Amino acid sequence: MRHVSQRYRLTRWLYRGGRPNRLARLMNRISAAHFASGVFVPRNWVTLEVTGRRSGRVVSLPLVLAQHQGARYLVAMLGRDTNWVRNVRAAGGRAVLRHGRRESVRLSEVPVADRAPVLRRYLDLAPGARPHVPVGRHPSLAEIARIADRYPVFRVDPEPADHPRTG
Repeated sequence: MRHVSQRYRLTRWLYRGGRPNRLARLMNRISAAHFASGVFVPRNWVTLEVTGRRSGRVVSLPLVLAQHQGARYLVAMLGRDTNWVRNVRAAGGRAVLRHGRRESVRLSEVPVADRAPVLRRYLDLAPGARPHVPVGRHPSLAEIARIADRYPVFRVDPEPADHPRTG
């Protein structure tokens, strides 16, 4: 049990203030490249590529893709003010997922009232997110619903054929 609490403290330290520190940024770059390759990683570990709202450059980061009731979702474990969430909103939801291959996608924000079941599924799949989401180890949907407004959830759909991704 002590090992678990030390791991949580480390994870919280890496993302103190809701932003990755220098070590976390380095680890994220390495993980993004690894997840994008699709080699020796679970199918739900993906790299999100989205155009930066200020730089105009493609920003890549590793995420866990949660499947729930036949749909795919991405969750912002650090909350609503994370850069990738702002970038996705600025890009009109257009992004690319990579896991061995590139997939142009459209991300649609899920209404707060519909987030709880997806957040619970996400927490089952992404134990590294647990230190950032203030719920118990086996939270009820009601417990998750109370904090759902703080954690954006995006449904992942294929990019419509009439809107090919440029760049």
